[in-house]
Order: sequence, then C-alpha cells, then structure tokens
Amino acid sequence: MLDFILNLDWGAIWPYIAVGFAAQLVDGALGMAFGVICSTLLVSVMGVAPARASAGVHFVEMFTTGASGISHILHKNVDWKLFSRIAIPGVIGGCTGAYLLASIHTEAARPLVMLYLTVIGFYLFYKAWTFSQEHKTRDPKVTVPLGLIGGFLDASGGGGWGPVVTSNLLIQGTDPRKTIGTVNTAEFCLTIAISMTFIMTIGLQAFTVVTGGLLIGGLLAAPLGAYVAKRIEPRRLLFAVSIVLIATSMFSLYKALS
Repeated sequence: MLDFILNLDWGAIWPYIAVGFAAQLVDGALGMAFGVICSTLLVSVMGVAPARASAGVHFVEMFTTGASGISHILHKNVDWKLFSRIAIPGVIGGCTGAYLLASIHTEAARPLVMLYLTVIGFYLFYKAWTFSQEHKTRDPKVTVPLGLIGGFLDASGGGGWGPVVTSNLLIQGTDPRKTIGTVNTAEFCLTIAISMTFIMTIGLQAFTVVTGGLLIGGLLAAPLGAYVAKRIEPRRLLFAVSIVLIATSMFSLYKALS
C-alpha cells in the first residue's frame, strides 16, 4: 500500500483527493453520501464500468469507514444493539448485490430507488421542520429487512447503505446522532464483505489509480465527521441529512434517466 501511494501521479490525482475528502466529511457527519458521490463521479464523469466503480469505492470505504467507525465509537455515537441488527443482514445483502453486479446488469431498478430516496428526503425535511426538542426517540421495529435491502443496493448501485438505512431509521424515530454513528460503524463490516466478493469475482484490476486519490482524501476526513455529528443539534442534523439526500438522489435520478 505504501509503494502504491508513493508511486501515484500527484499532479493528476489531487482532484480525487478533494472529492474523497468532501464526500467522507459529509458521510461521517450525516451517515450517507460517500458511495453515491464517488460512484457518480467515476461512472458519469470518468466513464468507469459500474462494477469496477463499485469495487473501487468499496475498497476505499474499507479504510474510511474503519477510521470513521473508530471515531464514532470514541465519541460514543454507536448503539451496539442496533449495530448488530443491521450489520449482519447488511453483509448478507451486500455480498449478494456484489455477486450479481459482477455477473449481470442490475441498474434497471436504480431510477426507482433514487425516486424513493428523493421522497424520503422531502419527508425528513418535513420532520426536521416540525422537530421538537422534547421529541422522544423510539426503538426501530424494521431493521433486518432494512439491512438486507441497504446492503444489496449499496453493492449493486455503488452506494446506498447510508441513504437507505440512515433515512429509514430516522423515520422510525431513532436518535439522529446515534443513528449516524451506528450506520457508519456497521458500514465497515459491509464494505469488507463487499470488497472481498468483488476481488473473488472480478479480481484486483477493479482498483484504479483514482481509487488511491479517493482513499487519501477519505482517510484525511474520516476522523472529522464524528466530531461534527456530536456537536450539531438533532434538528439541524435532520435538515442536513434531508438536503443531502434530496440533492444526491435527484442528481442520480437525472443521470439514470438521461
């Protein structure tokens, strides 16, 4: 890994470092968007094949989610009971999605998923608008199916774990800070499983030089997200999550339909 970093073309790679930094800062603070932002860049701008883009992004996320997860644990942002309820089904769904993406084309359902997430984003914006500081958090009822679907969509679409899982848990009434920290930490297990599946199906050639830039930028930003999430009040976190979800989902929907 050290030799790979030392041999990078720094003149050409710095834009990807900036993208990785910005995407991970948003992801660590709001529990979503790293995979969506990076995958959109690689597929839509760079013309990378969906399977190769997803493999590269998840390889980077093995490191960024690990660093982000440690930071969230240190800041006490993780609900370990909820962690176990979403991480295990997430890994199962992620491995299934990675295998199918490497074998067949699974992009047909992407516009429907993006439309769904856009609607969820507007609903969360409404929830933030009417949020009360006396709001009592609730234990989520739907977690295992949510983990399965989130993991599958994340692997097959190059991103989606955060938008799907974080947004749905918030709708069920979970605490925003704990939800973001738990989903980020669980994503570490998910990305390892997905990356291993990609390596076994399409090999190491999926990891390009661009991956190195995203990795460096993501690692630089990873410790900062948990700090930000801990210090923003729940209502503002909900506003921020809803805006990021609406913006990324609508853009992805536009790209999928164009």
